[in-house]
Amino acid sequence: MAFGHRYTGLIDRYRDRLPVHDDTRIISLGEGNTPLIRLNNIPRELGRDFELYVKFEGLNPTGSFKDRGMTMAVTKAVEEGSKAIICASTGNTSAAAAAYAARAGITAFVVIPDGKIAMGKLAQAMMHGSVVIQIEGNFDDGMRLVKEVANSAPVTLVNSVNPFRLQGQKTAAFEIVEELGRAPDFHCLPVGNAGNITAHWIGYSELAAQTGEHVTEACTFCRGHCRFAGGGVTGQRPRMVGYQASGSAPFLRGAMVDDPETVATAIRIGHPQSWDVAWKVREESGGWFDECTDEEILAAQKLLAEKEGVFCEPASATSVAGALRDIRNGKIPEGSSVVCTLTGHGLKDPDTAIAQSSRTPIKVRAELDAVTRAIHDNMG
Repeated sequence: MAFGHRYTGLIDRYRDRLPVHDDTRIISLGEGNTPLIRLNNIPRELGRDFELYVKFEGLNPTGSFKDRGMTMAVTKAVEEGSKAIICASTGNTSAAAAAYAARAGITAFVVIPDGKIAMGKLAQAMMHGSVVIQIEGNFDDGMRLVKEVANSAPVTLVNSVNPFRLQGQKTAAFEIVEELGRAPDFHCLPVGNAGNITAHWIGYSELAAQTGEHVTEACTFCRGHCRFAGGGVTGQRPRMVGYQASGSAPFLRGAMVDDPETVATAIRIGHPQSWDVAWKVREESGGWFDECTDEEILAAQKLLAEKEGVFCEPASATSVAGALRDIRNGKIPEGSSVVCTLTGHGLKDPDTAIAQSSRTPIKVRAELDAVTRAIHDNMG
């Protein structure tokens, strides 16, 4: 039996594929290495022949995929001598930025929309000691402001416009290919700022280039930070499919949305920062964008929890809601392998989960007969 192989985070795991040096101080909380869960009960009920997996990013240290990018962004900020970072956030970015800044011993400034953030996420940012600035506006207003601040103040911007964020997030694609033995046929993601769908495409493109596939645009996505090594057999890349909430769907409207609104707060973004490259990802991969209503999103969240034991936040369930609809209508053909990214844990937004739960607590006397009766009445 082998001992001593402790997992120490995605930068150490993929150091040869990331823009770090041998002497770089790595800021890590053990992120990455999240489970790829094959769904069994939902596909069985659909009665279709396909493989459906969820990449559960909610099991990262702060409960979302943002940790993948933040470990890289904060590592590079520290390497460059920065003493503070700043971000605009709908919640998950602020939680990750605050945690990794605490780990690094630097200050995090997080700008969030007042009253438009799930309490679980706000609690994280506050507990990690960040400076929380609530603005009377939405995420897009916050994004505009932090970009302006970063141009004049001694702080490093760690939103997804920071190219190192996408470098960290691309590692999810590496993990998926390692587990499946190849890329899936379709990869479905929730889309808000559109950085994550771009990051996954960088990862898949990098792997394809390493195995010999001709990739024309990969370096334009990763701004020269990628690691290509030719040779080997021809690689495969999935069709990338991005789903948005109907009330916050600029990719479906073909233009920015000034007042986005959806229960899926993590993708309540009307002005995506990765707008141009996300369109390129759709074109290159042969994928598409589509939208889901809040009702569809919440139904998928509940379905995952009740049928598969996977508890994700509403925005995460958008990928599953869209994928199931496209499987039913045949847009995703039978026999396909499909991976859906679940971007965050359900505990990020417990109020929304409790509000739609089909079972409420049963209050009984502290007596054996009362408890036994409650069990009998609720069997099955």
